[in-house]
Amino acid sequence: MSDSRRAGRRPTELFIGLRYLRARSGNRFISFISVISMLGIALGVAVLIVVLSVMNGFERELRERILNMTAHATISGFDGPLADWERVRDFALGYDAVRAAAPYVEGQGLLLQRELLSGAALRGIEPRLEAEVAGLDTMMTEGSLDALEAGAWRIILGEALAEALEVTPGDRVVLVIPEGTVTPAGIMPRLRRFEVAGVFRAGMYEYDRSLALLHLDDARRLYRLGDGVSGVRLSMADVFTAGSEVRRIAVDYGGGVYIDDWSRRHANFFRSIQLTKTIMFVILLLVVAVAVFNIVSTLVMVVRDKRADIAILRTLGITPGQVNRVFMIQGTVIGLLGTGAGLTLGAVVATHLETIIGVLERVLDTRFLAPDVYFISDLPADVAVADLLQVGLVAFGLCLVSTLYPAWRAARTQPAEALRHE
Repeated sequence: MSDSRRAGRRPTELFIGLRYLRARSGNRFISFISVISMLGIALGVAVLIVVLSVMNGFERELRERILNMTAHATISGFDGPLADWERVRDFALGYDAVRAAAPYVEGQGLLLQRELLSGAALRGIEPRLEAEVAGLDTMMTEGSLDALEAGAWRIILGEALAEALEVTPGDRVVLVIPEGTVTPAGIMPRLRRFEVAGVFRAGMYEYDRSLALLHLDDARRLYRLGDGVSGVRLSMADVFTAGSEVRRIAVDYGGGVYIDDWSRRHANFFRSIQLTKTIMFVILLLVVAVAVFNIVSTLVMVVRDKRADIAILRTLGITPGQVNRVFMIQGTVIGLLGTGAGLTLGAVVATHLETIIGVLERVLDTRFLAPDVYFISDLPADVAVADLLQVGLVAFGLCLVSTLYPAWRAARTQPAEALRHE
């Protein structure tokens, strides 16, 4: 089918703009530059999608792992132990927003095993109730939470903490509490021998290296709390409303308690993630902008190469506005193809990123993420549709802007002056 018949089926500007994407046999350089522009846009967009997806995945994993180890919200004693914790727990469970509640005791201690020692954050729990509030029971690699029994003096350690002390289930450790006991010989530190009953792995070095679990009654005896506890941990139906809901519960209860929630306790983590995500978006968007504005140089060269064609088209009756649209269409197609390819490549790479990273780590015999630095040991990715739309629209918008100057120059071409030099 001839070009004239194909042109009759679509607008003249569209036909000519698509035609100019294919260079003549005597000038392949412009087509090469067009391909480079598309590849640059595609690569920049793909990198931006992968980075944003990794930040999304990091935030999701961090939130899930934190919520598996800590409560959505807590109600604790305002200036000491919470004595009437059973009443507080029953009161909180009366709200639809609260799914479960469990008492806890928190403290600090020093674990000793022969010549090895390590500080630890101690948490006294009621195993049955704790399993309803957090996901600790699903993180056990050895033993189970049920091994914690009142008066049995057993302890469960984080995986990295157990490795640091070189202990396994069945071994014994000595726990030293930073509270003294007055004796005729002076003030003596309070200590107790525990049997290691299990090991858990949270996947966050902060918890795996420092957290130790023991039974609630054993913790109360160690810290001499009597019937009191440090507070009550709450599991909420909606984690994102935990702060407002626990505040409402405390107000209805009559005050006199201290409240906290996961978003306040770990606010710095999530603020830093959002800040990093914003900074990376701006930096990588500049890389996309550099690739996008290659379209400017490409179209300027096309305009210079097609001056005679433009002059002939003008003499045949094509208006400056139509000439303008010809080159805008050409730049738009380059940008559309580059942006589409970049979004597709970025989504595919981000979806399979953990597999790719695993292969690279095995081939290079290295570890990209040190768990003691980045809190997690793998590189998750979460491809968000909103990010795809945002990046795609911004990149395509930059492509449209980059066509304005070359198209304006083409529209100002004077037929007589252009043909005089041919």
